[in-house]
Amino acid sequence: MKVVIIGAGIAGLSVGLRLLDAGCDVVVLERARPGRGATWASGGMIAATAENADDATPEARFAHRAAALWPDFAAQIEKRSGQPIAYRRDGTLIVALSKGAYANLAARKTLDTVVLSAQETLRLEPSIAPGLFGALWAEGDAQVDNRAVGWALALAFVNAGGTLQMNEAVVALEFAKGAVRGARTPFSLYEGDAFVIAAGAWSGDIQGVPPEALPPVIPVKGEMLALNPAARSELPTRLIWGEGVYLIPRHDCLFVGATTSREGFDTSTNAGAENWLLSRARALVPALAGWEVAEHWAGLRPGSPDDLPLIGETAVARLYVASGQYRNGILFAPAIADALHSLILERRQPPEITAFDPKRFIGQALAVEGAVR
Repeated sequence: MKVVIIGAGIAGLSVGLRLLDAGCDVVVLERARPGRGATWASGGMIAATAENADDATPEARFAHRAAALWPDFAAQIEKRSGQPIAYRRDGTLIVALSKGAYANLAARKTLDTVVLSAQETLRLEPSIAPGLFGALWAEGDAQVDNRAVGWALALAFVNAGGTLQMNEAVVALEFAKGAVRGARTPFSLYEGDAFVIAAGAWSGDIQGVPPEALPPVIPVKGEMLALNPAARSELPTRLIWGEGVYLIPRHDCLFVGATTSREGFDTSTNAGAENWLLSRARALVPALAGWEVAEHWAGLRPGSPDDLPLIGETAVARLYVASGQYRNGILFAPAIADALHSLILERRQPPEITAFDPKRFIGQALAVEGAVR
């Protein structure tokens, strides 16, 4: 079977590698460079607990399933690419600076987490503001170097025999007799037996797709900072989450993220976002007041109308979507790869992605199309 995948972010490449291992002929078409979209701009967190306040939701269950796959997934990427991706399972401290926030954290306790007092929290991470009430300790949460994993995964994909076409944007899908005939780029028409739209925030921007099958992906802008430590300062040793932001120790700097806004495809940065991130970060770790901003960037997450992923077959047979991951693109990657393997090769929808079926928006899409006409 020949599969054409649109997008070389972590989702598209993960699906591609999984299908190569199953014997498929796979082509990935990328509008720019692999892993340079939302993958590069993210924080690289594999934090199923921190990202989900309610473990009973379909998204939370999928997140925990994906997190469990990551240790083997990371090892395979490194082995097959020859590149380190710095997968680290050193946990997350979800910090409460008020009594009410602490009560909310205590209500979130599960078998996989521990509620810590203020003193216990400071023993784990002395840099946190001494006025805190406590924290929820999610020891199983992890992180990966997001700026390394995209390129490493691309190398693993190519080393496994996949075809990666960089700087080749898909401008349209072409159809014949109700089925996808091929993916049209400025240079060629790529035909296949199955097609996967995994183009991140641009997944809904492909021409030729019938309205009932076009994924309603919404670009969600996020701004982040990298801080350089002040003299004689040390980085935190683990992920810290609280006050609406997260702090990620990464090599010799600290990532601070992230804002959320829906501004179309705008990726400019602004001083207001920088000031907001700095003020929240310093509320968590006061010592950051002396640290300098080394980098300020913005990226576009792929969102959806209900903020749930879009994973599955569209209203057009053999046209699939792996998008809409919002803040969880890196976390979800290995589970999405497994799901698309089942959908494409076994023609079976795994029950864990039922809530993410892209066909749930068909009625809305047709109503919009009718209004336009």
